Amino acid sequence: MTGHCGALAMMSRPVLPRRFPRWVFGEGSEPDPRFTLANERTFLAWIRTALALLACGVALEAVAPPMQPQLRLAAAVLLIVLGLLTPVQAWFAWSRDERAMRQGRPLCAPALMVPLAVGAAVTGVLLLAALLLR
Repeated sequence: MTGHCGALAMMSRPVLPRRFPRWVFGEGSEPDPRFTLANERTFLAWIRTALALLACGVALEAVAPPMQPQLRLAAAVLLIVLGLLTPVQAWFAWSRDERAMRQGRPLCAPALMVPLAVGAAVTGVLLLAALLLR
């Protein structure tokens, strides 16, 4: 009997899914799917944050609001650099947390959390100075 995408063939032997990356999924036991999905949502939130940082950095120079140009450029560059670092942080945090869940270990805080927070604060100071010194 055929049909249903080869359901009978799949019932006769177990099919192990190939998951990427193997260095994350290749060890430990499968955690509760809710935790894995929450980890993926956190990854996607970091990606959205990266896109927002990049868009703000580009917009700051493209729109060129009336503010001190050198400080505006410095803020734009800092936003773009933060936007480039954030996906790196997202990938390493996702993989580290997924491995920790699979091995029953506690989760750690994101490694680049402090530099991202400091970078955002410095950007705010630069933009405030750029507005006040125009």
